[in-house]
Amino acid sequence: MKKVFIALIPLSVFIGLIVLLYANLNNHSEVLPSPLIGKPIPTFEHPTLYSNQRLTQDDFKGQPWLLNVFGSWCPSCQYEHPLVTALANTGQIKVVGLNWKDESEDADRWLKRWGNPYHEILVDYEGDTAINLGVYGAPETFLIDAQGTIVYKIAGVLTQDIIQQKLLPLIKQMKTQSNNQGKTTP
Repeated sequence: MKKVFIALIPLSVFIGLIVLLYANLNNHSEVLPSPLIGKPIPTFEHPTLYSNQRLTQDDFKGQPWLLNVFGSWCPSCQYEHPLVTALANTGQIKVVGLNWKDESEDADRWLKRWGNPYHEILVDYEGDTAINLGVYGAPETFLIDAQGTIVYKIAGVLTQDIIQQKLLPLIKQMKTQSNNQGKTTP
């Protein structure tokens, strides 16, 4: 009897692990909670990839925008790039790139090969802004409202489902709120 009980322990552990795996199948790791949701985007000042201009978070206030962290060294960034391009081409939101820990020449070559969907490309050579944003790894994407508040974060590759089910409804909601705030009542 004792031998049977001992033999059942590994089987019980295995079954327990299978149950846990099955229970977590619908949890998406790309939507990680962020302590920055609902808070202003951390301050930054970065050069842009194609000019000597330096931009800060204040340069993007006034309308919602999407900050997409990418690098030429990132295979997943290449995978999501057509979706970032398609989203930018809708004209529904300004898409800003944050080129993270990349050489300018490599980023330029990558963008020439895959296309440049970005309104602006900020260069984060040291990775300080990425650290302040709590970036785990590229790609990551942040939806930021017109006041500069982080509304939503995607850690990992953007998918069509995330764009359709999360980003576009949030963008529509932000635009509606912005339009309603601009109206005056008699």
